[in-house]
Order: sequence, then C-alpha cells, then structure tokens
Amino acid sequence: MNARQKKILRELFIVITITIFAVFMMINLKDLVNRSEAIKAMKALSKRSTEYRKIHNSVPSEKWFEIQKETLPGAPRLGDIKSRGIWINPDSPDDEILAYSYRNYHSLFIEKGYVVLRLNGKVQWMEKNEFEQLLKEQQGKAESQLLQNQLQDTSEAF
Repeated sequence: MNARQKKILRELFIVITITIFAVFMMINLKDLVNRSEAIKAMKALSKRSTEYRKIHNSVPSEKWFEIQKETLPGAPRLGDIKSRGIWINPDSPDDEILAYSYRNYHSLFIEKGYVVLRLNGKVQWMEKNEFEQLLKEQQGKAESQLLQNQLQDTSEAF
C-alpha cells in the first residue's frame, strides 16, 4: 500500500469516527431536549394547578391534569400523568408529591426518571430509584396497596 492510499484510509477512518460521534451526540441531545420540554410542560401544569387550588380550595384530579395537558406546549413529551390528589389532605406538607410522569430515555447521559410536581408547585426531575423511595415514604397504606394491585394487574395483562 502506498503513502497516498494510507492517507486516504486514515482520512476515511477519521471522517467515519467523527460521523459516529456526531450521530451519538445528536441522539443524546434529543433526549435532553425531550426531558427539558417535559419539565417545561409540567411547570405550566404547576401554574394551572396552583390557580385551581386557590379557586377551589382543593387539589385537581388526575382527569383534570389530563385535560389540561392537551393544551400545553411540549405535552406529548410529558407522557401519562399520575395524580396523587385523592391521597392529599389539607394538612399534607408542601413538599408532598402531587403529580408525576415516568420518562424512560435510552440515553447514556440521562437516566430513567420522573418529572415530579410537588404540592407547593415545585417541579423537578428525579431519577427512578430516588423517586420510588420518596413516594414510598409519602404513601399511606391504602394508596400503597392500590398501586401494588394496579402493578399486578398490569403484569398479568402481559
């Protein structure tokens, strides 16, 4: 192999390597943007739920969240919203989880996790294990049993 052929192969290898790296980074960037949009949509829901609480003196239902979600920008990236409204009472602490949405990204940089809305209106991203631990701490016996039954019904369906 002469010097010219070696140079062409080396340059081809460099171009292929850069292309693979760029594609990999674009996929991860897409997941990062999706997560940001999901958080942004949940923040908009936070504002609306705070207004709802002021007007109705109670927390909104899961159905209310689903209806509101349809009009939000970035809502498809938010996914299904689960509300804990029926388990929250007037003396619940402000940091109680009000609603959440599970997001499963296939990225090396972003873990599976939840977009979480707290009773005080704060929105945050929580990794799966951290969220499940916090939810377990906040759940009462009846809510915990109901969720276990739902998970069991879901697993039997598959």
